[in-house]
Amino acid sequence: MGADGRLNSLLNTAREAAEAAVAIHRRDAGRVLLAGATIKARADYVSQTDIDAQEAALAVIQRNHPDHLILAEESDESVEEQLAGWDGRPLWIVDPLDGTANFLHAHPHYCASVAVAVDGDPVAGAVASGSSGERWWAAKGQGAYKGGRRISVSSERPLSSAMVGTGFPFKILEVLPEYLDELGRVLPAASGVRRAGAAALDLCYLAQGSLDAFWEKILMPWDFAAGLVLVQEAGGVLARPDGSPLDIATGPVSGANSAHLLQELQAILDG
Repeated sequence: MGADGRLNSLLNTAREAAEAAVAIHRRDAGRVLLAGATIKARADYVSQTDIDAQEAALAVIQRNHPDHLILAEESDESVEEQLAGWDGRPLWIVDPLDGTANFLHAHPHYCASVAVAVDGDPVAGAVASGSSGERWWAAKGQGAYKGGRRISVSSERPLSSAMVGTGFPFKILEVLPEYLDELGRVLPAASGVRRAGAAALDLCYLAQGSLDAFWEKILMPWDFAAGLVLVQEAGGVLARPDGSPLDIATGPVSGANSAHLLQELQAILDG
């Protein structure tokens, strides 16, 4: 199998795994609510839906690529512990239910996100929304797609005309004052700011041009890995606040439809 064939195989697995997770979302939607969830930490919930969706997604990956490694949100190990055994093999990065709090409140902004990294670089990813029926996918060098239609980021525009997505650091309150300062600077500088509670979907919206820029102070690898491929293949940029490329680690993420807009946003965030 050639390089394109291998990449297509990885992308097909990402899409299949995301669909397996979404099937669990649909099974439980409106039935598994907040009262049935477990609190992992402050405002951080896990439900049986998360666990079952992860098992369904991982079963697809393990069946198709049994020799690959997996980094998954609902593992009993931390990101660092899961990555400690990473030996260079392809790494699957799975969020079985991004937007768990939304799901548990019957709010429709949630999804499954599955990506795979080769040599530390995410090369294929898929995001699926069971509530809306939307599907996004991308592979390196092959473009980004929504429901079979190729997508691209919005046209370049100044921050004053831009719609900007964000996420609140609700799990780590120590950084909330710094974030609120940033929000207070971006709100009057941009056309609008939106926060919906599932970063994987926000990055899909950036890739399809519904958002022009995005920032969040703390994202886990499974929050942005698939979105990274989508945004890049749609012509946008994602980076750390200092402009360095994203690695597979927890931290801040900024993105935009162009390097120029990202620089303008980052200048506002830096104060």
